[in-house]
Amino acid sequence: MAYAIIQTGGRQFRVQPGDVVDVELLGAEAGQKTSFDEVLLAADDSGVKIGTPLIKGASVKAEVIEEGRKAPKVVSFKFRRRKGYHRTVGHRQKLTRVKVGEILA
Repeated sequence: MAYAIIQTGGRQFRVQPGDVVDVELLGAEAGQKTSFDEVLLAADDSGVKIGTPLIKGASVKAEVIEEGRKAPKVVSFKFRRRKGYHRTVGHRQKLTRVKVGEILA
């Protein structure tokens, strides 16, 4: 079982070949290939490689399935007691859905 831990958009993901993951907006069209070069850890049958902080020369290949998805809404509510002040702001982050292909470590 091969897997890797990649970093993209300030977040870390544990991925295996065939996984479908929602990452930050990449700006690529559906069907395009992309590569994640910030690999923190890679494991397969031969052993585990741990980066310090990254593994040199390692990458994870993926294919963009869908561009511009939206994450669930996050609501920010501000309130000051006894002042008649309240504000509600909603935000939905745009995401890219990718399918992980192969792990090169």
